[in-house]
Amino acid sequence: MEAKIIQFRRGRHKIHERHYIIDVDAKNKEEAEKFKGKEVVWSSSAGKKIKGKISAAHGNKGLVRAIFEKGLPGQAIASNVEVLK
Repeated sequence: MEAKIIQFRRGRHKIHERHYIIDVDAKNKEEAEKFKGKEVVWSSSAGKKIKGKISAAHGNKGLVRAIFEKGLPGQAIASNVEVLK
């Protein structure tokens, strides 16, 4: 399943470098909770793959938070990731 990276997880003074907000085409928070625990994989154009895991729902509009094993480059924002299992 394809999903889209929306933005870093941010606070007022801090950007969490490994935490991202992802749109998985869920309509509400309850549908987004079903994705909790699933793995996501981001692939670069050079073939490099970085894995992550969906940790929780984010807000009430069907977005989720994902934590990656290491930070993604800035070009990853607005790109697609693959949601596994």
